[in-house]
Amino acid sequence: MKLHILGIAGTFMGGVAALARELGHAVDGSDQSVYPPMSTQLEQLGITLSQGYAPGHISADTDIAVIGNALSRGNAAVEHVLNARLPYTSGAEWLRDNVLPGRTTLAVAGTHGKTTTTSILAYLLEVAGRDPGFLVGGVPENFGVSARLGTGKEFVVEADEYDTAFFDKRSKFVHYRPTVAILNNLEYDHADIFPDLAAIQRQFHHFVRSVPGNGRLIVNGEDAALAEVLAMGCWTPVERFGIGGEFDWSAHLLRDDGSEFVVRHRGADVGTVRWAMTGRHSVMNGLAALAAAAAVGVDVAAVIPRLTDFVSVKRRMELLGSARDVTVYDDFAHHPTAIRTTLEGLRARVGRARIVVAMEPRSNSMRLGAHAAQIAPSLAEADVVVFLHRPELAWDAGKVIAGLRGQGEALPTVDALIARLTELLQPGDFLVFMSNGGFEGAPRRTLAALAGR
Repeated sequence: MKLHILGIAGTFMGGVAALARELGHAVDGSDQSVYPPMSTQLEQLGITLSQGYAPGHISADTDIAVIGNALSRGNAAVEHVLNARLPYTSGAEWLRDNVLPGRTTLAVAGTHGKTTTTSILAYLLEVAGRDPGFLVGGVPENFGVSARLGTGKEFVVEADEYDTAFFDKRSKFVHYRPTVAILNNLEYDHADIFPDLAAIQRQFHHFVRSVPGNGRLIVNGEDAALAEVLAMGCWTPVERFGIGGEFDWSAHLLRDDGSEFVVRHRGADVGTVRWAMTGRHSVMNGLAALAAAAAVGVDVAAVIPRLTDFVSVKRRMELLGSARDVTVYDDFAHHPTAIRTTLEGLRARVGRARIVVAMEPRSNSMRLGAHAAQIAPSLAEADVVVFLHRPELAWDAGKVIAGLRGQGEALPTVDALIARLTELLQPGDFLVFMSNGGFEGAPRRTLAALAGR
């Protein structure tokens, strides 16, 4: 069968493309924006990418179009698919129908940390000898690919609450029907499709309804919004996790930066995690993944020592390198809570050193101004912040800058931002790029500029 994937350079749809190719299908696709790491993965798989959504990119011998949720009615390629009566489906439906049948599905949901937690869980199953399949919204460094079929029983999927497609406005995760589901956290996000937190909670409850009674829900016991979701009705055994406190799975921090902690299950010590990850949020992600692995029979005491070798996902505080004694990271954080927890983890590690943040407010919620009031407080640990303030950005950059604890400024282009950073940076600084887009290659371009290349 030949598939054309519309939106193929997105992290989820790129994973779908990789799985389809592994199943033996012919695959090509198109997208408006093509950038690493997904473009690199697709090129290595020999999948042809076309820039833009021109109908001509969909060849006459295409059997089915798999349509990403970034495309709407009025898009030229979508209109061509409909007018040509070409069979079409969504990425989530294709995954459900072609990959998940017969597998034990473990799904990871939450506003933050889905990609990292999915990667940790897949890694734990891998080192336990399970050879899991997975689809991650990024490229886990321990695997080098965002998706694979695996030969084992388990399949781990990042379960996104964003809508499925232009023809299916339910959250993607309702399609997966997992045996084990992680509910990592829940906050307001996706202001372009959800009017309020209650609307997202309803979608999470639809997800909860799909988990069988002999399955397992792994739930953040510190999160009040998730407690409200479960109060709507729950038919599956629940295990809660948190730091300290009376939880089924808990962590006792041995280092404030989260790089070392004791794991406890129902009050009994199971093992000590020592890893390269930092921040309270990373500890929570690790606890959730360990609890989910235990739910499918993994001996977590045996795999905990292997977390020393866990390497996070590309663009999740990915260390790019250093030049002129400036350490440069690339990070995907774009929600205020993720920004805050990421910087708190870095601060705990680097002490009094200067933290410089370069931020591209790019998500739909950011562009609509839904998080404008929370941006400055989320950057409290940064000493200097430089925003890329494109003309179409809705929120008032001046108001945000005025609320910063440290120095702040906004620049209209990436070239100007890179030039300003090279002036501002000092030896010993830690520079963090934050964007959920390509940022026009700014992280690596800045590193090259610092190195004089």
